[in-house]
Amino acid sequence: MKKIVLLCAAGMSTGMLVKKMQTAAHEKNYEYDISAHPISEAKQAAADADIILLGPQVRFSLGKVKELCPEILVESIDMQIYGCMDGEKLLDNIKEKIGV
Repeated sequence: MKKIVLLCAAGMSTGMLVKKMQTAAHEKNYEYDISAHPISEAKQAAADADIILLGPQVRFSLGKVKELCPEILVESIDMQIYGCMDGEKLLDNIKEKIGV
């Protein structure tokens, strides 16, 4: 099972995106553990993640999170995908990067 961690300022809107991603993953039979956490919990929450995704509101922390978690792929979520809360498209992007 692949672990996907989304980081944001407080977890509210990213939590909605996680729910859409979980629904899409279930429909596509992807075995993903998807969760959202405040960026202040990055090191602990993403300790064994396959990918860390930063919400647009915290994308300025990309370099810092990469330093904290050098062995994990860290990227920012596309603003259009985030704004549309397109969980399915985000999962498709993740699948290209980490596989099923």
